[in-house]
Amino acid sequence: MPSFLDRAQTVAPPGFSRWLVPPAAIAVQMCIGEIYGFSVFNIPLTRAIGITKSIPDQDWTVQHVVLATYSLGLVMLGLSAAFLGKWVEREGPRKTMFASACFFCTGLVVASLGVHLHNLFVVALGYGVIGGIGLGLGYIAPVSTLVKWFPDRPGMATGFAIMGFGSGALVGAPFGVELMAHFKTATSVGVEETLLVMAACYFVMMNFAAWIVRVPAADWKPEGFVAATQSGKLITTHQVLADEALKTPQFYLLWGVLCCNVTAGIGILAQGSPMIQDMFGVSPVVAGGFVGLLSIFNMIGRFIWSSSSDLTGRKAIYCVYFLLGCALYCLIPFSQRINSVALFVGLTCVIISMYGGGFATIPAYLRDVFGTIQVGAIHGRIITAWSMAAVLGPQLVTYLSAYQRDRGVPKSEAYNTTLYIMAGILLVGLICNLCVRAVDPRHHASEPGAAGAKT
Repeated sequence: MPSFLDRAQTVAPPGFSRWLVPPAAIAVQMCIGEIYGFSVFNIPLTRAIGITKSIPDQDWTVQHVVLATYSLGLVMLGLSAAFLGKWVEREGPRKTMFASACFFCTGLVVASLGVHLHNLFVVALGYGVIGGIGLGLGYIAPVSTLVKWFPDRPGMATGFAIMGFGSGALVGAPFGVELMAHFKTATSVGVEETLLVMAACYFVMMNFAAWIVRVPAADWKPEGFVAATQSGKLITTHQVLADEALKTPQFYLLWGVLCCNVTAGIGILAQGSPMIQDMFGVSPVVAGGFVGLLSIFNMIGRFIWSSSSDLTGRKAIYCVYFLLGCALYCLIPFSQRINSVALFVGLTCVIISMYGGGFATIPAYLRDVFGTIQVGAIHGRIITAWSMAAVLGPQLVTYLSAYQRDRGVPKSEAYNTTLYIMAGILLVGLICNLCVRAVDPRHHASEPGAAGAKT
């Protein structure tokens, strides 16, 4: 088993089709993307004792459940990706995917035990901490590998992988609902058993992907592809190591780019259902359909926008995200004033598509600026911006809208100030993006094995 997992055993033989790698990447990302659909467990977990309704002082609250699972899981995703990124590059995708499956699925099993014991700390340890480490490993390993397989179309390649993560809720949410309905009894809400079944299914699927995945040989290149011999505008032929990248202003500018884009989008994604109900008075069923539609655009945007960046360049596509996004945020209050649900849905769907596109485009942007030698490790560190945004975005939307209502603002207008603030955050991201320049040559790698390095 150890030799099978070694990087040397995953080097693709002659004739291997690189198009086998995207399905493996999507499979892993779709499994760990289940975190986007974990909200289906929120209400059942608040009724673990009462079964049909929550019992005060005995059952958990939604806020505590979300903090112990979704929020903690995303924080650990960012931290584990940041600290383990260099290990991922060194050991290769197969060992990393296997480790991701072990951590993520063990986390589900421990969380199931926590539900059985009705101990939220154990649930948090399982899903939030152990599972979160699996999230981080599974998130960056396929991305780094695909960038190396598709030097001619890095935006499309990363779009494939990140699209899989965005689609996790479309698979995981209904899967979880069906399993809970099957296992539900008069004494159980069915979450404990559901998490165990999901752990087994995801473990098999993720390890099948690990078996398929390969890395290209050192001298491999796509047929007909001619690598650039000189650096172009923001596309380098040199290499920057992960530790050295932290010494460049480009790293922190791109961190700000991702943080601003995600902060603005994740607020709507996390509060989409109450927002449309408060602003337009629609039913919970309609609001649920709206959230599902947002998930679809989140997934599609990851592939379409990122693929488009291969034609426009990464810097230009982020300018579109920020400028168009700013305009759309400012139009949402107008849609509420004219009571147009259709306009509101259209605006938010485009915004969320660019939110997803930002996730998928950033790995290719990093590849352009820093090279490929440790792009996975650099990507792991940059997505700590996601961890920050996962806290900022939902909190801004939730608390500012509550503050507005407390001041007597009608609930249909309580989100307007927050939306204008989100537009301002996007302008900050635009400034960061416009400031990105090529990395100073003094940061280029010079050690043997770094293609394009200084000598």
